[in-house]
Amino acid sequence: MANHRYGLIMAGGRGTRFWPRSRKRNAKQVLRFFGERSLIQQTVDRISPIIPPENIWVITNDYLQQEIRKQLPEVPKRQIIAEPAQRNTAPCIGLAAHILNGLDPEAVMGVFPADHLILKEARFRNFVKSAFRATESNEVVVLGIQPRWAETGYGYIEFPKNVLPGGNSTFPVKSFREKPDPRTAKQFVERGHFFWNAGMFFWKASTVLELLRQHQPKTATLLAGLPSIDSKGFSKKLAEIYPLCEDISVDYAIIEKAAGVAGLALDDIGWNDVGSWEAVYDLAKKDANLNASNGEVIAENSRGNYVDAQKPVALVGVENLVIVDTPDALLVASRGSSQDVSKIVKWLDAAKREELL
Repeated sequence: MANHRYGLIMAGGRGTRFWPRSRKRNAKQVLRFFGERSLIQQTVDRISPIIPPENIWVITNDYLQQEIRKQLPEVPKRQIIAEPAQRNTAPCIGLAAHILNGLDPEAVMGVFPADHLILKEARFRNFVKSAFRATESNEVVVLGIQPRWAETGYGYIEFPKNVLPGGNSTFPVKSFREKPDPRTAKQFVERGHFFWNAGMFFWKASTVLELLRQHQPKTATLLAGLPSIDSKGFSKKLAEIYPLCEDISVDYAIIEKAAGVAGLALDDIGWNDVGSWEAVYDLAKKDANLNASNGEVIAENSRGNYVDAQKPVALVGVENLVIVDTPDALLVASRGSSQDVSKIVKWLDAAKREELL
């Protein structure tokens, strides 16, 4: 089975919560927040011991394709594909499944986001191996992350009440829950059998196509019309049909409707979706006053700040700020409001300020 294992890395997002560092042509997944390797490079490094680079595929966009090819020389160039239009995760995964099924009818694919951080990589790989094995007897296998707090920004996976995190056996998934309000999130954590949905899925490529035919027939029909990836007409046909696919997430489109969904209840793997500047601050090294920085900071009577700048920055009498300086834009935000940075990008989009996007 190992020879038929493939990895799909989804890398088409813009990372709008990381503006002004993250832009269309230099988005979150290709940035280096932690060390010398970008988030997408760390993703490939993490799964390469299980899935060799020649079996890794990346779906991104026109803005990032060349940069990702540059950052991932070990992955064949033809396997780093640009979507002609953003159509959410269901068409993205369907496209990969169509390609893989054409190349290898026995293909089993794991789906991984490009921009997450996992500190306990060996532990994570053990779960990935178990997930691949579980696809032999289950249509869909999902990974649930043991919650560390009552998070309202994630969806949840409901397992049976007797679930014990950390085992290599799968449990039937009872339900998928949308992002909850604070009270419901607290209840989920207290009950102990609700886990964060990390957006990592495992299934046979043929299963993905069958589920699409059942639940997203329009998208399935469009993708079925694509020629082989090696055909000269592939790119032209993809540009014609892909924008016509349904704009919908894979969760809504097929996973929540599929029968036989099973999941692994993970224990602590040091997972973080690096969803905002606040998350970067949480993971960064801090000084005695809990200030953190990427660059030189001189702090006087200041506490709990995060600074990302290429020039020295002096802080005087300020607390809990995020300050991000780029050549053409400066962000100053309270750390607690860093999730709202994406609203600035929406405003810039509406104002057609392309030079800042």
